[in-house]
Amino acid sequence: MLINDLFEIIEISHTGNKIISKIKLNAAHKIYGGHFPGNPITPGVVQIEIVKEILESVYKKELKLSSMSRCKFLKILNPNETPFVTIDIAVSENPLHVSASGTENEIIYFKLSAVFSDEPLAN
Repeated sequence: MLINDLFEIIEISHTGNKIISKIKLNAAHKIYGGHFPGNPITPGVVQIEIVKEILESVYKKELKLSSMSRCKFLKILNPNETPFVTIDIAVSENPLHVSASGTENEIIYFKLSAVFSDEPLAN
């Protein structure tokens, strides 16, 4: 889990099928030492994991990424330049169909459409 180590949730609201969360990235986290020294970049897989962990905090259960139909990383997310990010998530349930984006100051860093499940993944 990356929550409370790589990032912390500053604010979160869940109304109907919409989750809006303001997070703060920890630029001192060890992941940035290797990705990349002197020019920290938040890896795409980490941005997807942040969405998953926000969902887990709202739904109070462990989730797995079942499928992803769209995922675009539109701008480099450097925690020194952009320590705060707003994560917008639209959800329809059973299973959790998710449309999410990470933005700050009108800049879109990523967009994804995916399905998350609390069911074990098939082999």
